[in-house]
Amino acid sequence: MPQSPESRARPRVSRLTTMLLLVLGLAAPCTQAFAQAAGHVRARIVKAGLLVGGGAGSGVLTYRGKTYPFKITGMSFGITAGATIGRLDGWASGIRDVGDFAGTYSSVGGGAALVGGLNGVHLRNDKGVLIVLQGPKAGLEFAANLSEITISLKE
Repeated sequence: MPQSPESRARPRVSRLTTMLLLVLGLAAPCTQAFAQAAGHVRARIVKAGLLVGGGAGSGVLTYRGKTYPFKITGMSFGITAGATIGRLDGWASGIRDVGDFAGTYSSVGGGAALVGGLNGVHLRNDKGVLIVLQGPKAGLEFAANLSEITISLKE
C-alpha cells in the first residue's frame, strides 16, 4: 500500500525535532552544579631576598560576579637576589567554593629583572585550584627558586 505524503513527512519532522533539541541542549549554558567558573585574579606583590626571599601583597579575586579581596605572603628558597614590585593579572580555575581559593600554593620558577621585566607564575594548592598570573615587574632581581605562597581571604 502506498504511503501518503503526510506519513512520509512524519519521520523527517521527528528527526528534525530530535536534532533541534540535541543542538539546543548542547548550546545551553551549564548550570552551576555541573560547571566550575573561572575567577579573574589581580594582585600586587613586593618581594626581596638574598638566598632566601620573602614577599607580601594583596589582590582581588572576581568570582561569579562578586569581588573577594585577599592578602598574599610567601617565602622562596634557592638562588634569590634583589627586590621587585609586580602587578599580576590572570585567572584561577578549579574553584568549587570561594573558600577553595584560600590556602597554600607552591611553585618552582625563576626570573630576572633589570629595571623592568615580565613576571609569570603558575600556582596550585591542595584543593586543586590553579592560578595562572602574568604581568610587568620593576626592580632588580635574579631568581631560581622554590616558592611557597599563602593566600588568605580578607573579611
